[in-house]
Amino acid sequence: MARPAQHTPVEPAVAKPHDITQSLLYLNGVTVSFDGFRAINELSLELAPGEMRAIIGPNGAGKTTMMDIITGKTRPDVGEVLFDRGTIDLATKDEAAIAQLGIGRKFQKPTVFENHTVEDNVLLALKADRTVRGNLFWRPSGDAQRIAETLETIGLSAHRQRLAGSLSHGQKQWLEIGMLIAQDPKLLLVDEPVAGMSDAETMTTAELLKDIAKDHTLIVVEHDMEFVRRLGVKVTVLHEGSVLAEGSIDEVSANERVVEVYLGR
Repeated sequence: MARPAQHTPVEPAVAKPHDITQSLLYLNGVTVSFDGFRAINELSLELAPGEMRAIIGPNGAGKTTMMDIITGKTRPDVGEVLFDRGTIDLATKDEAAIAQLGIGRKFQKPTVFENHTVEDNVLLALKADRTVRGNLFWRPSGDAQRIAETLETIGLSAHRQRLAGSLSHGQKQWLEIGMLIAQDPKLLLVDEPVAGMSDAETMTTAELLKDIAKDHTLIVVEHDMEFVRRLGVKVTVLHEGSVLAEGSIDEVSANERVVEVYLGR
């Protein structure tokens, strides 16, 4: 009798010390507890420059806490949180300092200046040199070009004079993404970008993020599995604050533990 086929689980990739110099973001053995509950439990994650990574997992898996740690909102109890090929220890920085280092974050609910035009929203977000030298050599033409490029990237060039408050939900999401990329971040964290979007907007958002990923490093947290499939990137599955599995969307979808704790729900 033939032996039944054995399923080979997709093992999570654990970052190794020698990989730090090649990583834009390196988390190693990170743990965070709140009142005795481990929201993050010995989490290790490595992100290469120019990579887009999708993060999935059930509610309470630690996705939001992980982003809080990367952006300085929450400090780890133990573990390493290193940035820019290991040269910067994010665990020693506050939120403002981390933003200045080039880490931008987009929350699930869009936060745009609704009483300002689309164009002015991007202008307000532009990364400006506030030093004396920067003020002396400030060129409005440079801002205009950057705004035009950003609006073209997010598909809102034709809406530049509209008030942001009049945009659809999806357009507001794109505008906020544009406000972040206008700051030219090294790493962009995007939380559930297609929540509440129509099917057409979801497809457009997938193409937008793939376009942005040509020049930026992204972490995309999302529940919509079809959207994650459209991104066509490596997927990390979190569960109880740790990496449960990593691989392509097909690989993690076939993982028995992933099906048990997440996809089967």
